[in-house]
Amino acid sequence: MIHDSVELDARRCHWKEEAAFFDERASRAAESLQPVDPLAVKRYASPLRKRLPPEYRFYILGNLAGQTVLEVGCGDGANAILLAKLGAQVVGVDVSQASIKLAEKRAALNGVRDSVRFVCSPLELVDLPPNHFDAIVGVAILHHVIANLDLVLRRLVASAKPGGTFMFAEPINFNSTLRRIRLSLPVHTEATPDERPLEKSDIDVIRHAVPDLRIRPFALFGRLDRFVLSNSNYERSSAPRRLISNVLAATDWMLLSLPGVRDLGGTAVLYSHPDKEKAWLPTDTVASSSYTPGRFTAATVHFHSCGF
Repeated sequence: MIHDSVELDARRCHWKEEAAFFDERASRAAESLQPVDPLAVKRYASPLRKRLPPEYRFYILGNLAGQTVLEVGCGDGANAILLAKLGAQVVGVDVSQASIKLAEKRAALNGVRDSVRFVCSPLELVDLPPNHFDAIVGVAILHHVIANLDLVLRRLVASAKPGGTFMFAEPINFNSTLRRIRLSLPVHTEATPDERPLEKSDIDVIRHAVPDLRIRPFALFGRLDRFVLSNSNYERSSAPRRLISNVLAATDWMLLSLPGVRDLGGTAVLYSHPDKEKAWLPTDTVASSSYTPGRFTAATVHFHSCGF
């Protein structure tokens, strides 16, 4: 019991740190709240170019009309709104109360309030209906829950419909030398205190929950997009800047398709159609797992409305 109490206290501390970080980001984003860019909706409703990471994610999801989608780590709702604009019914979950409030404002501003629902909760505790979602998606979220990755993934598998789609876009570090070079460069990035890219041992944990996991690496030269695109906005950048970005993406697509180069990617799209029965088979090969049935449920820790 003492061990459980200490572990729970550590989780609460982690949730508070994450919430504070993203509350502050949401407060800044609220100052410039705008409707979703029509060019973005047009871009993702058009034929998709697989070499471009954001479009590849929507390519994996396919036709969203009438689909029920769970977005974990939904943040301020920008992606959830786009999913709704493309026809999905979306539930978004995030640990940041300020982000959830901003997401609700964003939904109202974009006329999709009836197509989205936002819930403030850590992923370890959120009450998810079983066998409910056609797709479960997340952008840069799994690397925030590495300590409880197996627990989180098993809960998500349970909430997916049989044959449903998993799709996550995550930073990765499969080459330690390249990572050291990256950290030595004077490039500022905002990050929470304990976040890090997914490593190969984390991929082993993910495969335990979704055995047919597939990985498509990106961002070898595409990392330069931050210096190429205007405010990192592809749709509103000039034609020459978009052309340079397209060339970088095409180069990455070719190079990162080669076995000897795949591990040099900086991000990856992870996707799967999880086998719900195989995902629950016991194994001794999980690299790091905190999963124990029945522990740390919403009922046992009296969790309400991000009030941890």
